[in-house]
Amino acid sequence: MTDFLPKGYTAPEVQSNYMTLEEGVNSFRVLSPAIVGYEWWVEQGVEGRRPVRVRTLDEIPDEVREATDSRQQAKHFWAFSVYNYASQTIQVLEIKQKTVMRAIEAFVKNPKWGDPQRYDLQIEKVRTGSQERDVEYNVIPEPPSPLDEGIVELVRGVPVRLEALYEGQDPFAEPQEPAQANRPRHNGQRGASRRARAYS
Repeated sequence: MTDFLPKGYTAPEVQSNYMTLEEGVNSFRVLSPAIVGYEWWVEQGVEGRRPVRVRTLDEIPDEVREATDSRQQAKHFWAFSVYNYASQTIQVLEIKQKTVMRAIEAFVKNPKWGDPQRYDLQIEKVRTGSQERDVEYNVIPEPPSPLDEGIVELVRGVPVRLEALYEGQDPFAEPQEPAQANRPRHNGQRGASRRARAYS
């Protein structure tokens, strides 16, 4: 052991505007209606790959529609804003997993649950094998409950424009500042009184 770094040092986590589903239980509250569409990725030279999103099948170019490589094909997506209990921030969650979509859609159609903005959701990601695609998802709803007042205040201060995703822009960017449209905006953070419950 050396004195190169301070005792107890840990590297700070990079805050993201996008929620990713980690292994284990991911707990969040849906904050907005979903936008839906199709997404594929394109190479941007030194900038790397970037996503392209459109609203309808008709907007997908022929070369993407006819691609044989699954990594180049367009995939259906939902996107909506959420409060992530783990990071205590407002983020955008993009769902492409059909099993997750079907489960949430079933809750939406069930009159006992309805709109997922009325209750918390947990998505449990379980690894079933050694390959990256070897995962299963379980969607667990909490009983309907009012949104925590602290989260309500945070939502008022952090507007999210989901339609910016169709334009290749940042949904957290200030729309009235076109010169800074691509600059990420802080997505807020608070000490929520409610915590994600751990499931074993």
